[in-house]
Amino acid sequence: MAEGDYGSFVDWNQMGDLAKSSGPTKVDCKDLKEFKQMARQGYWAKNHNLRAQVYHQLIKAIPCRTVTPDAEVYRDIIGNAATKKPSTQIPLPEFVDGNPVPQYCLKTEAVASAHRIINCLAGQFPDISYCPSLPAVTSLLLHFSIDEAQCFEHISRILACNEPGKRLLDQTFLAYESSCITFGDLANKYCTAAHKLIIATAQDVMDVYADWQRWVLGDLPFSHVVRVLDVYLVEGYKILYRVAIALLKFYRKHKVGDKGGRGNPQEQQQDSGKVKADIQAFIKGIGSTITPEKLLEKAFSIRLFSRKEITLLQLTNEKSLHQKGITVKQKRSRQNVHLALNPDTFSSEIVSTKEMRDIWSWIPERFALCQPQLLFTTSTHGCSLNRFYSHCEGHEPTLLLIRTTDGDVCGAFLSTDWEERKRGGNALSFFGTGECFVFRLKPEMERYEWVVIRHPELASSIKTQGQEDTASSEDKTPDNNSLLQQEKPSSNLSPFLSAHHFNLNSRNTSMFMAGNFDSIIVGGGDGNALYIDSELNHGRTGRCTTFDNPPLCSETFQVSLLEVWGFQDSMAS
Repeated sequence: MAEGDYGSFVDWNQMGDLAKSSGPTKVDCKDLKEFKQMARQGYWAKNHNLRAQVYHQLIKAIPCRTVTPDAEVYRDIIGNAATKKPSTQIPLPEFVDGNPVPQYCLKTEAVASAHRIINCLAGQFPDISYCPSLPAVTSLLLHFSIDEAQCFEHISRILACNEPGKRLLDQTFLAYESSCITFGDLANKYCTAAHKLIIATAQDVMDVYADWQRWVLGDLPFSHVVRVLDVYLVEGYKILYRVAIALLKFYRKHKVGDKGGRGNPQEQQQDSGKVKADIQAFIKGIGSTITPEKLLEKAFSIRLFSRKEITLLQLTNEKSLHQKGITVKQKRSRQNVHLALNPDTFSSEIVSTKEMRDIWSWIPERFALCQPQLLFTTSTHGCSLNRFYSHCEGHEPTLLLIRTTDGDVCGAFLSTDWEERKRGGNALSFFGTGECFVFRLKPEMERYEWVVIRHPELASSIKTQGQEDTASSEDKTPDNNSLLQQEKPSSNLSPFLSAHHFNLNSRNTSMFMAGNFDSIIVGGGDGNALYIDSELNHGRTGRCTTFDNPPLCSETFQVSLLEVWGFQDSMAS
């Protein structure tokens, strides 16, 4: 079967139902929002020629660098491909990191065409140092190109996109590695059960998540990935995160189903390569149980943060990697960027090595690159709030661990340096970011994140400038829970950024941490998640608006032991 000018690379015998064109034959639409709705609904999904025309229109609309190679450049370099004998022996550039060209129902000779295109792109884009998704994208766009030259032009425009804040393909190892860390952050927040499964079964979680893009662009069957491409060309990079998270959710459901029960299967940790292979096999065979529409439905049901906020998170992770010198791929680089908590050197009087690993799985991925460093412990430094501050100031973030005299264990991940408390003068005011969370380990393990992460609509309760308050003298007493914060107004809402970037001015939902000469407090609004007195001896816990948590232990408790841990760069010499 031939499908006009756009089917010359396609092996139609492998296309199944996609070989039968039906539905609309043209799209009369200029509005981006309407395009977005049509892409999600699959308006052009049943007509190969229409899909090709829409792709051409969308890619032509991508804002690009002034000098972007086009089809004529390719023809000048390669010549008439029809006169050349295809050769599958043309090696791919090193920057694809060994990723092959997926066949995606293409003719055998079309794979050689993809090799030619990618090598020509390498010559025209010498600044590309790492782009493992390029073979898959090239193979996909060959389906919808008249010839190699048009495919080359389309990919050139994707690579040369210069729209501010828009990301289409990672082109450096730093960008790609930060995307893997970002995916780990998103998986931790949006598919907690699946994330716990990966932690329980894989020795190196980040090594598993390093394949997240390949799950979508490489492992998915053609019928599924082409529907992702429909939306990707309209909405951009964020759809890749959505689909990868949906795949992780389906994988977890598949594994639990295999075990014939609910919850995570209890398995011993195994080599990460085996877990990666298992996920890959599941995704490659996903067509037998999950349709493309069901996959997209799951992906769009996830209440992900906005593109702007994800971009800010990715930039934060890039900065963290850059500071650690991780900018190019090196041997065993994956081991360098995941926590290898050494049971021979780690020693806490409150938690075991396994429990610390569990806590480490909750923290933002860029900090999980670090090793735990004991900053303060009441067993050594005594029960003094002044000594607590003197040992903790200058460290950001920190991890607070508390064991009560009843044997309960709870704590908090605190994103901001305790020295920030001084900015409020003598007034007890809140600071910190939405990365803070509180947790309990005993009698059972549970984490409570910022309530806005689970309920973004609460962010609308933001005070206007001029409504900032300091706590009154009555507010400063431990029994009063109406402690207010002093922060600068900001239009940016992101729980991922450090304090000097994150300034959400909300009365109750962003009261993260506070401290003065007579107490430290974590969580505010209608109560405190944790309140510890100046002698680090007595404390209280209750529900608070910021974390929407239950009491973390007995509502009034006596501290048996308190530790504070910092984060030491494991890459530092």
